[in-house]
Amino acid sequence: MPGDLVSRETLLARVGTALVIALPAVVTRAAGLHPPAAAAAVIYGAGVLAAAVLLMWASETARADISGALALALLALIAVLPEYAVDVYYAYAAGSKPHYAGYAAANMTGANRLLVGVGWALVVLAFALGARRVARRGGRHGRRRRARPAGGERRDVRLAPHHRTELGFLALATVLGFIPALTAEIGWYIAIVLIAVYAIYLARIARSGGEDVADLVGVPARLVTLPRRLRRTAGSAGFAIGAVLVFVSAEPFANSLVDAGSALGIDEFLLVQWLAPLASEAPELIVAVMFAWRLRDADAIGALLSSKINQWTLLIASLPLAYRAGGGGWSLPLDSRQLEEVLLTAAQTVLGLGLLIDLILKRWEAALLFALFAVQFALPAEQARLVLSGIYLAIGFTVLINRYRDLGRAMEAVVRR
Repeated sequence: MPGDLVSRETLLARVGTALVIALPAVVTRAAGLHPPAAAAAVIYGAGVLAAAVLLMWASETARADISGALALALLALIAVLPEYAVDVYYAYAAGSKPHYAGYAAANMTGANRLLVGVGWALVVLAFALGARRVARRGGRHGRRRRARPAGGERRDVRLAPHHRTELGFLALATVLGFIPALTAEIGWYIAIVLIAVYAIYLARIARSGGEDVADLVGVPARLVTLPRRLRRTAGSAGFAIGAVLVFVSAEPFANSLVDAGSALGIDEFLLVQWLAPLASEAPELIVAVMFAWRLRDADAIGALLSSKINQWTLLIASLPLAYRAGGGGWSLPLDSRQLEEVLLTAAQTVLGLGLLIDLILKRWEAALLFALFAVQFALPAEQARLVLSGIYLAIGFTVLINRYRDLGRAMEAVVRR
């Protein structure tokens, strides 16, 4: 049975608190109000936080009935829906306003690089701080805690062996991700292949059954004890309400931050590439950090890994289709700047895959990803992006060659149960 069961009253109080926190965002959006940028950021930011909490509870509850990998994939897809909405809008508008094509590619590449360069590092940091917190608490109470497994305190983030399937599919997507950089377009043909890859990925991870829920605590621990029909209803409601809150809050949250940045004179292209994706990625980043803080490191990095797969397949695939629907051609063209951005993002993906392929993300590896991500702000020139791409590829391929057995296991997991 799950541990740390909360009472019915506590369950209702916690769920009610999450909904109350989200209420101002819902009312503001429904009433068509337009508060100042700073106030809007606070109102809609609270909505994003409430959505993240509800989605995390729903994902953990769903583990009683479906595989944990599929639950995380659903969470990742729902949490990143605002990014899809923004990017699809830019691609659709590019059909009649060609300069929007650059915004679509910029938003997509920025979101992907933020996810790996910042998101993965945040998980490692949150896990290390969470482990230290629990270790100190255990020391005060004179007993061992989960933060001190056999062999001493563990501070590196680890994936479960079943996550090799995700890593194998990420390897496939990584190879396909170089095609737009080579062809100077995101074509309909690559869109079809990427959609197929993501569909096969979902089908593959859905084959497993429900998972052990003994480690759940709080609200999910209480929900999984409910009768099956009621439990599934509660989990589905959590996903549905969380999705609604994401749609209601994330886009205006991103817009309020962009408006605030524009008022400060920050370049619009940089805002579209970095600040807007940071806001739209906020729900999944918050969920991952909360998982890591609670020492569920496999779930934390697993959620971001699944998000990386859907953004590097489904998100890219949606762009040429939206461009065509908006009156453009069947392929979304990329200018020289966007070619460099796509190449840099694909190169970063190679390094991220290499560092995670052995199912461990060490602190120094997370620091490396963050440092290389931060360098591009200090050196924004075209040549710097090309040099940085080369550095990513050199380190990434070196690591993959040294860990070729782990890469082989990941690829085997794609085709074998």
